[in-house]
Amino acid sequence: MRQVLSEPMAQQGKARPSAVLLLLLILAISWLLWSGLYKPLVMALGAFSCCLSAYLAHRMGFFRHHDTLFKILFRLPRYWFWLLKEIIISSIDVVKIILQPSLPISPTVVVLRAKSKSDVGQVILGNSITLSPGTVTLDVHEGTLLIHCLTKASAKALQAGEANRRAAALESK
Repeated sequence: MRQVLSEPMAQQGKARPSAVLLLLLILAISWLLWSGLYKPLVMALGAFSCCLSAYLAHRMGFFRHHDTLFKILFRLPRYWFWLLKEIIISSIDVVKIILQPSLPISPTVVVLRAKSKSDVGQVILGNSITLSPGTVTLDVHEGTLLIHCLTKASAKALQAGEANRRAAALESK
């Protein structure tokens, strides 16, 4: 059973101004590219949301992990393309299951030990698994993930470890 904390966890260490500015820059560029609206009020609200996001990131301890995050930043696009391919394959598998009259599901819960040692790597793995249709990460605790799979075949594929290996490879070297 987990221990409940009576007071909020404090962020370890100080956030470097360069890390905060880099996060703000990434958020602002992303917001500008995705919003497509360049009216003064909308841009002011966008700036406010970027600053609020950076503040919340600081409060949540994001900058404790900034070394890991910035180390994997350049490896993420390759990982995203692999993940997109896996999501498409999983989607097709789930559609096939749904369209079969017998509905051949075999719900399974598996425990997976993350190869990644950092919290960031474990969160990336858990979120990647949840993004794939037919699987949901139920819990992540001390490097162990509890995952619900729609079929035993998807559970075996998950336990084969390709997703685990790729998520761990993001932070290695």
